[in-house]
Amino acid sequence: MMANDIPAGARQAVAPRTPSLPLSRCLLLDLDGTLVDTAPDMIGALNTLRRENALAELDPAIVRPHVSHGARMLIRLGFGLLEDDPRFEPLRTRFLDIYAGRVAEESRLFPGMGEVLDEVERRGLCWGVVTNKPARLTQPLLAAIGLDTRTACIVSGDTTARAKPHPEPLLHAARMLTTPPASCLYVGDAERDIEAGRRAGMRTLVAGFGYLAASDRPQDWMADALVEHPAQILDWLDPAPPARP
Repeated sequence: MMANDIPAGARQAVAPRTPSLPLSRCLLLDLDGTLVDTAPDMIGALNTLRRENALAELDPAIVRPHVSHGARMLIRLGFGLLEDDPRFEPLRTRFLDIYAGRVAEESRLFPGMGEVLDEVERRGLCWGVVTNKPARLTQPLLAAIGLDTRTACIVSGDTTARAKPHPEPLLHAARMLTTPPASCLYVGDAERDIEAGRRAGMRTLVAGFGYLAASDRPQDWMADALVEHPAQILDWLDPAPPARP
């Protein structure tokens, strides 16, 4: 389900508002469903796995809202199994292998996100990626779309001992950037993203253009705002530096 399918009431409760100064100096982004639309490749891998097990493909619209929740959620969705089922882990491992082989075949930046990154860099600000995706998938994906050498930091799901919603990955990113957490803005499309950012002492935005489902309640996540388009993220960051005389 796309962002436009979220009930209007849920959006209205966290509509963007003008932030008070000081604005953030560093932008940190979740990966799946925020920076990159990875759903086509994740769904493709799941349907390949279903075909291998003599099952029909699932409608992408059914799978898309769950992509941000990773391989475990997709195996639960695709095969109706609980994690203590002996079939679960072999299926998850096979899914990850299939996905690794097509990690960037169809994945692209969300429309408008490229322009946001360009503007962040033009302003002389830093930006980084903090994701629960394992490094063996994160690094090839970012390299394939040409962002691995641009981002100031990459924190994957196995970079630190604990993953989101624990704040440790975001605090680690702030240390890598030598930036106080209070000067950072974290953007994500899942409740765990907002919880992690808030616990780290950062400002947080819900990516309403990401993989939110109709059952999600972003108005309860206590984010600073929900943004409908990547360009709105720029309103929460320091403006361009003054021109030199």
